[in-house]
Amino acid sequence: MDLQALQARLNYQFVDNIYIERALTHASAHQKSTGLDYERLEFLGDRVVNLVVADLLFKIFPDENEGSLAKRHTALVRTETLAELARILKMGEFVILSDAERMAGGAENDNILADIMEAIIAAIYLDGGFHAAEKFIVFIMGDRLHKMTEPPRDPKTALQEWSQANGLGLPAYEVVGQDGPDHAPEFTIQVSLDGYVSQSATSTSKKKAEKEAAQKMLDIVS
Repeated sequence: MDLQALQARLNYQFVDNIYIERALTHASAHQKSTGLDYERLEFLGDRVVNLVVADLLFKIFPDENEGSLAKRHTALVRTETLAELARILKMGEFVILSDAERMAGGAENDNILADIMEAIIAAIYLDGGFHAAEKFIVFIMGDRLHKMTEPPRDPKTALQEWSQANGLGLPAYEVVGQDGPDHAPEFTIQVSLDGYVSQSATSTSKKKAEKEAAQKMLDIVS
């Protein structure tokens, strides 16, 4: 691992490299659980990023109510956003995977990349403290914290609200396909709405596939 290149990407210099090495090590790199992968760090990093983002939003939007802040928070800490940030930093080049996991596309898997970002945040927190972790989160989030003029709407919620307002009842979601190996499946979700052609989307996450299918339906009906 090129630690200098990695630390330049992260805009952070580690005092103890053990944290970042563990943060980038997937469980597949070990034949049995040794506690040397990123899972424990991912648990901690999830809590740190949730707290930091909540605190930042509370300060940036002093006049917003709890519901609006919660929507912004969800959009910023969700798997898709964290995976996108990992791709921008090209963390897939540094993640330590088994050969089989890498061949299966693990270095581009949303869930793995999001976990990696949370583990890195925990590594910086343990190495440099809370303020170092906060500075890093502000760095990776960039203008995402400020650029939303309104709280984002979840596509599934927006579609449900639209369909009910138009007397169509609730959209129906169904798994219509599953491909890929057991450790890296891809799901195809179809959403149906009375009077409209069903829409489908495929993703490594059922929730993400549902959201993408809902967005496709929204693009048609709105």
